[in-house]
Amino acid sequence: MTRIYDCSVDTEYAAGMRLARSAIGRGALVVIPTDTVYGIAADAFSPEAVHRLLDAKGRDRSSPPPVLIPGIPTLDALAQNIPQPVRDLVAAFWPGGLTVVLTAQPSLAWDLGETRGTVALRMPSNPVALDLLSETGPLAVSSANISGLPSAIDALGAEEMLGTSVAVYLDGGTAGLGYEPIGDRPGDTSSTIVDATGFDLNGGKVVIVRNGVISRAAIEAVIGAALAPIGFGAVEAAPERADPEAGADPA
Repeated sequence: MTRIYDCSVDTEYAAGMRLARSAIGRGALVVIPTDTVYGIAADAFSPEAVHRLLDAKGRDRSSPPPVLIPGIPTLDALAQNIPQPVRDLVAAFWPGGLTVVLTAQPSLAWDLGETRGTVALRMPSNPVALDLLSETGPLAVSSANISGLPSAIDALGAEEMLGTSVAVYLDGGTAGLGYEPIGDRPGDTSSTIVDATGFDLNGGKVVIVRNGVISRAAIEAVIGAALAPIGFGAVEAAPERADPEAGADPA
């Protein structure tokens, strides 16, 4: 039986975190707060757990989930050929509402779906999420909702959609309050997604594939001419990564 654990209460936070770690360890799903929206999380290195995540959302392998990480050093462990503009963006906006799509390290023993050799990474700015990530390591995390419905911004909204497909719900209050809702939909506080997988072939451009809480102007202020103009079409993003409903990372 699932339960929502109020992370503002010390005893519930301790119990919820313990059960969340256990759930991730056995391949079950956990709903967590992030700084943008709530996310549904699974062990990124368990294909069975990732499959459960996609099933819970009503998605298939063509919509691979992003991966949330506990710190910037993890970036190089999971991705390769990271261009300097991406490093500059990460330095400016992590932890925070920016997801970066990069070429995955080929040695990684995981199966996130039809990624075409890429991985979408984000370090969230939420203490509950970061506490769990520090214990579990990278988590596959997509927005906590049924595909086609708005992303949940609180634990109750996530539970109403996902129910018993999730083992543990961690309640960290309302998500997204620290951002202006400037995403692709009215009220959208999803992360902004940038794709750098074509950087070496497209003239050295980073492409925004989903508008979110980090504005184009803010990104351009950091990387200047390395930001591709609107409509630049040299990089094709995976469906989940270009979908304004997806939170990730997340979420």
